[in-house]
This record gives sequence, structure tokens and C-alpha cells, in this order.
Amino acid sequence: MEQQLTEDPRARRHVIVGLLLAILLCSASQLCWKQATTSVPSGSTPLATLKLTLMEPMFWIALALYVWQFFNWMRVLKYADLSFAQPITAGTYVVVGVGAWLFFGESLPPHRLLGTGLILLGVFLISSAPHNSRKGESARQLVSAGENRP
Repeated sequence: MEQQLTEDPRARRHVIVGLLLAILLCSASQLCWKQATTSVPSGSTPLATLKLTLMEPMFWIALALYVWQFFNWMRVLKYADLSFAQPITAGTYVVVGVGAWLFFGESLPPHRLLGTGLILLGVFLISSAPHNSRKGESARQLVSAGENRP
């Protein structure tokens, strides 16, 4: 009998920690990216924008966070379905919205707060579903197994 991954506490912990880390890394990289661009004067040429951005330490921090996120995401997808994991990262919209409000003084009007609440509701609904539909078998493996049958 095939064991569901959700029954494996270690794999479940990898998924939960990995998804939380994905939300934090993506949010932090977006906020760093925004900070890196604040020193670029509006109306700058693309080349000037590139030069000024490359001289910003926050740009390099954002880039490092993206690299870390890449490796974290590979680990998450090792244990969870993409159709489960990717929607959970919508929590990034919430963290970035609050971070932009706190750090950059951006507004959070009622319609944006309502949208954020709906995102949180969707993340909650998705997170209540199993996170691995078929342990160790991809759709490609299932199709090729069917082709080899007489």
C-alpha cells in the first residue's frame, strides 16, 4: 500500500518550513528590489538605470535571496505537488503588501485589504488539501508505465 507523504512527519515538516521560507525569501527579495530602485532617478535611460541599480547593495542582497529561494523551491517540490505548493506562495502578496506599507509608506486602501483577506482565505483552503497526490510518481512516469503494458 502506497504511503501518503502527508503521513510522513519529516516530509511534512520539510514542506511547511520550505513554504514559509519561500514566502519570506520571495517577500524579502521583492522589498530589497524596491529599495534598490529608489535611488534611481525617474526618467533615467535604461543603461543608466542598470548602472545605478548594479551599484546598490540592496540589489545584490535581492539577487542572493533569489538564489537561495531557487534552492529552497527545489527542495519544496521534492516533497510536494506543484499544484499545492505554488498557490500557497500567494502568501507573498500579503507579506509584500504589509512590508511596502511599513517600509515605503505605501497605502493599503480597503479594497486592497479585502483582496488580501481573500488571498489568505484561498491559501487556507489550498493548505487544507493533501500536498502530495502520488508519492514518487510523476505524470510522465505514469504515462510511460502505461505504454509499457501489453
